[in-house]
Amino acid sequence: MDSIKEKIPTIIAVIVLVAICAVGLYFLENYKSIYYTKIDNSKIEKISSTDNMKYEYTLDCYNENGKKRELKFKTSRELRENSYLKLEIRTMGVHSWEEVQYNELPDKVKTHYPQ
Repeated sequence: MDSIKEKIPTIIAVIVLVAICAVGLYFLENYKSIYYTKIDNSKIEKISSTDNMKYEYTLDCYNENGKKRELKFKTSRELRENSYLKLEIRTMGVHSWEEVQYNELPDKVKTHYPQ
């Protein structure tokens, strides 16, 4: 009987640790932020890849508050020069992107790409 009472704190600690890991993993998987960039085809690199993604861009990107971050993302084709992209960032990098019009950019992002 005494050995079970001695193991209770260890069991509780393991349960708490598993719960913390599960919550952390949930937030890592579901964390996302949005960044915007302008395509500059001088910053593209052709990569040898076994999947469909044959190009990698390394571009300066800005969030809605104008905070700069250099991001890398892969594409299956060369993108249209000077087009604007909205990038969805997840924990592990760029999750998806879509082309947007200049007027869809947040005002603080437009300051980095004057027309």
